[in-house]
Amino acid sequence: MSEQATAAAGAPASRAGALSHRQILTILSGLMLGMFLAALDQTIMASAMKTIADQLHGQTIQAWATTAYLITATISTPLYGKLSDIFGRKPMYLTAISVFLIGSLLSGIATSMYELAAYRAVQGLGAGGLMSLAFAIIADITSPLERSRYTGYFMGVWGLSSVGGPLIGGLFAGLDTFLGITGWRWVFLLNVPIALIALVVVSRVLNVPHTKVSQRIDFWGASTLTIGLVPLLIVAEQGREWGWDSVASIAMYVTGVVGLVAFVFVERWMGDAALLPMRLFRRPVFALTNSINFIMGIGMFGMMMSLPLYLQIVKGATPTESGLMTLPMTFGILASATVSGRITSRTGRYRIFPIIGLAATTVALFLFAQIGTDTALWQTMLIMTLAGAGLGLCMQSLLLAVQADAPAKDMGVATSSATFFRSIGGTVGTAVFLSILFGIVADRIAAARAAASLPPLPAGAGGLDLNNTAFINQLPPQEARPVLDGFASSLDTVFMVGGIVLIVAFALIWFLKEVPLTNKSGLQRAASEEDTAAPVAAMH
Repeated sequence: MSEQATAAAGAPASRAGALSHRQILTILSGLMLGMFLAALDQTIMASAMKTIADQLHGQTIQAWATTAYLITATISTPLYGKLSDIFGRKPMYLTAISVFLIGSLLSGIATSMYELAAYRAVQGLGAGGLMSLAFAIIADITSPLERSRYTGYFMGVWGLSSVGGPLIGGLFAGLDTFLGITGWRWVFLLNVPIALIALVVVSRVLNVPHTKVSQRIDFWGASTLTIGLVPLLIVAEQGREWGWDSVASIAMYVTGVVGLVAFVFVERWMGDAALLPMRLFRRPVFALTNSINFIMGIGMFGMMMSLPLYLQIVKGATPTESGLMTLPMTFGILASATVSGRITSRTGRYRIFPIIGLAATTVALFLFAQIGTDTALWQTMLIMTLAGAGLGLCMQSLLLAVQADAPAKDMGVATSSATFFRSIGGTVGTAVFLSILFGIVADRIAAARAAASLPPLPAGAGGLDLNNTAFINQLPPQEARPVLDGFASSLDTVFMVGGIVLIVAFALIWFLKEVPLTNKSGLQRAASEEDTAAPVAAMH
């Protein structure tokens, strides 16, 4: 039986699930608030983390605050997708916002870095649903042909958070107190009123028909996925400190592999009730697109990790300034996503955009591999624009490809899979590229000092300290220059490796088959599939 909920703006939804432009915009208002929470949280933390770690006396363990958030957000993403297919999007989206609100409130009252890491894990449990469910809901209420028209609003939210996040984070981190509360705590507490407004708006406007599904919940799949991913995500973040061949790292590898193998067996056993149904991987578009999402995540996150380091270490920018300096990339993403979306809406063609996008992003990474200590900022920003344009062409089109190919009943899990595989790739990319960077930077600095006829810097406090690059500011110009050159050279190597990785994705994208886009929304497709299945079921 179909649960005939009232559509947004008070107008009834048709049996076929068609909504008016006004109804869609009303629903979008709630989705954008939820997405703004997730987007702002990512950008606001970057410029405040150093201050937070200093005040909580946990600079050496600050990575755990990021790792905990990343682990729970990554693992919960496919879970939200599957549960929303079973129980409906609205209750799961409200759950995601509520959990994120609780995590933000707790993070704002943390008294130690370990507490903050635990509370950030709660935040991550909510964040896992904010992004993927928003795109799944848009797929429900819009057709593939018109979807790009509305996802542009989401891109605008990302643009706003890219500008506001670094500024707000830097502002609060620089305040001793605000309204009687320590300044940095507002980085988290600011989420509370936004989340409360989002809860009210979403509960009022996000009403779309949903067909209840009687299906087992894949607890075994969720458990084995957790056993598989948590050790691998931990070692990806901590392996450089532990040593990649240490006993702890090897234990993580073995546990992770055993967990992932068990996950595959469980998913095959669970069939349609699986958290990530294995039958979806028999669809060439789904399998290929998510392979590309994984590879693209490696290169994309590696680039996004390296650029702030270049701007802050080599160019001497503050965290807030470096965040603002990356705005050309945001502009590139917004512009290319908007233009490609409009063209897709008019023509129904999208395959060409990820081909051009991956080519542009790959070229941008190879251009980044040429920048040095003396490269003008305007040149770097031009390359950022090119990289952003490439990413904007890729992300929206690849998501559209997955959604257009997936059965309507799997729209939630299919949409969340795109975010899931890109996040996993991003974790791998960040770990690999940081390892490359800090594995070669000391030798590069030593070589640059030797070329300048300078003796090697002693390691540790008072000398070369890679854990705290503030020592560079204490060096006289002739001593600092080889250090900057060494960092620039090492980052060039990182960018070069990233470019080589993206060549693989560029080669794979040519095999992507373009699925014809329909003018039916996800709700309409679900209704059609339900009507088609009914006579078949009656015959049996």
